[in-house]
Amino acid sequence: MRTLISDSQIGRPRGRIVYRLVLAAVLVVFTLVFLGPLYWLVTGGLKSTQEVIQNPPTLFPAHPQVGTYAEAWSKLRMARLLFNTLYYAFGALAFQLVFDVAAAYALSKLRPVLGNLILGMMLATLMIPAAVLIVPQYLTVLDLPLLHLNLIDTPWAIWLPTVANAFNVFLLKRFFDSVPEELLAAAAIDGATPLRALWSIVLPLSRPILGVVSIFAVVNVWKDFLWPMLVQPDPANQPLNIGINSLSTGVPQNVVIAALAIASAPTVVFFLIFQRNIMAGLTAGGLKG
Repeated sequence: MRTLISDSQIGRPRGRIVYRLVLAAVLVVFTLVFLGPLYWLVTGGLKSTQEVIQNPPTLFPAHPQVGTYAEAWSKLRMARLLFNTLYYAFGALAFQLVFDVAAAYALSKLRPVLGNLILGMMLATLMIPAAVLIVPQYLTVLDLPLLHLNLIDTPWAIWLPTVANAFNVFLLKRFFDSVPEELLAAAAIDGATPLRALWSIVLPLSRPILGVVSIFAVVNVWKDFLWPMLVQPDPANQPLNIGINSLSTGVPQNVVIAALAIASAPTVVFFLIFQRNIMAGLTAGGLKG
């Protein structure tokens, strides 16, 4: 296997030193690039208002104020905003798992007429910028076709647009394609219906990719800003991003930064805990027999 540096060069004392220095420099640079904004966010909540806005900024808080985080929690009603966000995120997750799994299973194993064309049209929607869909989606939830319901300021305005996720359907279909047909044929001989085969065979084998889809579904709702701002005008029903923006009027800058740090913490912790599951699910494409 050819690499930038051969094994013989690394084996030499000089080559080993150069390799380790370059590796250390790359690791330090990437660590600063990725962790720098998080550090700035967390320490900004520990500074006073004058220290936050001063120029040039300080690298470390002169007099750390831990009470700023407690003030942000109470003033910006973080408990309510967190509950709203979790409610929207896990509601969207439930709908995505039901409908996206059903769509992927149908395209992969049931093979309907024009299935490849349908999949191609779904994947083509990934090429459309999300901003282009804002107006038609808003008009849809403003007056739901056929039912003529106004979904503004209801959870359905956030849940329904997230259901048809072409990327998740593609990931699930790719994984379902790797499930051996012999397993489903044996289940059919035993009298299992396609739904029973999905529940008893396919889904237990698909836990890695289901974990990845779940993480994507939760994070996409958690970080969204523009759509919830349009469809959730009531401050009592807004998620974290919109609620902090709505309630930050007249609040000191350091308190707002502390609230943003609190809002970012759950997703960072969530990723650190499940990062192996994310990588394993994304690279899972076959079953070892």
